[in-house]
Amino acid sequence: MADEERDRLAARYRRFAEDEARGRSPSYEAITSAIADDRATLDFLLSLPDDKRQPNLLLAALRHLFGTQPDWDRFRATLMANAEAIRALMMARATQTNEPARCAVLLPILARLPQPIALVEVGASAGLCLLPDFYGYDYGRRALAPRPLSIDAPMFPCAASADTPLPEALPFIVWRAGLDLSPIDAADRAQAAWLETLVWPEQTERAARLRSALKVVALQKPRVDQGDLLGDKLAELCALAPKSATLVVFHTAALGYVADRAQRQRFAASVRTLGPCWIANESPRVFPEHAEGAGEPPTAGQFLMAVNGAPVAWTDPHGASLEWIADPVL
Repeated sequence: MADEERDRLAARYRRFAEDEARGRSPSYEAITSAIADDRATLDFLLSLPDDKRQPNLLLAALRHLFGTQPDWDRFRATLMANAEAIRALMMARATQTNEPARCAVLLPILARLPQPIALVEVGASAGLCLLPDFYGYDYGRRALAPRPLSIDAPMFPCAASADTPLPEALPFIVWRAGLDLSPIDAADRAQAAWLETLVWPEQTERAARLRSALKVVALQKPRVDQGDLLGDKLAELCALAPKSATLVVFHTAALGYVADRAQRQRFAASVRTLGPCWIANESPRVFPEHAEGAGEPPTAGQFLMAVNGAPVAWTDPHGASLEWIADPVL
């Protein structure tokens, strides 16, 4: 059993290297590829609970404590020499990447809904994705300027396919709230620094946009309540939304951390009863039924965005691209 579990973990890191890090982070691609073949590192990971073995969590924890490592040899030596400190941080933290650029792939759907909108995000972290109407977007053939603020808001580039119905204006959002197991305060420098560490080393422009978005969130202070997405808190939060607004419940890269498929199915059944629009932007492995009729993703490692269970677009995990599949039934 231990060998089978080690093999599954090795495959997980190899898949991360090939499908997620390749073309985005050469250093993380090399490190996670090497981890897949290193028994000592795999055994260290196997000593952790299953939900603490994610590549992003290990990479961020070591980098947060000891800085960016130049290569696999230095990474492995640092890990082996400081295993207990890294273990403690991994047990205390979660990834909570909360990439605000994912708002770029949500916008074409939000703009098509009856306005105004009430937003509820599941797995909201610091609430960065609760403010899509405060950021700017550059889709190549169309750009939307951010709302004027006292600080500079980020401009997110997103390569959208020719058939993507690009929004002509920012959505009109009158109410917003999030739910997270461990909400992050964007105004807290230590907590914000953890989010910045989760951005991969080579992605300097992405990191700069995240820092700008954190300033916007610290200024706007969206509501993020502590709670489990599988409990009653989500329904209670949705009940607070104004009845005159179109309620949208959404999540991006959140349900992938719910390992049990039956629990994901219960969440899906529940969320459909809460409002007229449910947007799921996740790995296609999270809800395989959403991928029926979606065809093949344009590149490996893409997310599938679905509206009320129907596939709408293939998206880059960090919001950098959008390949339209079909208009949502709203």
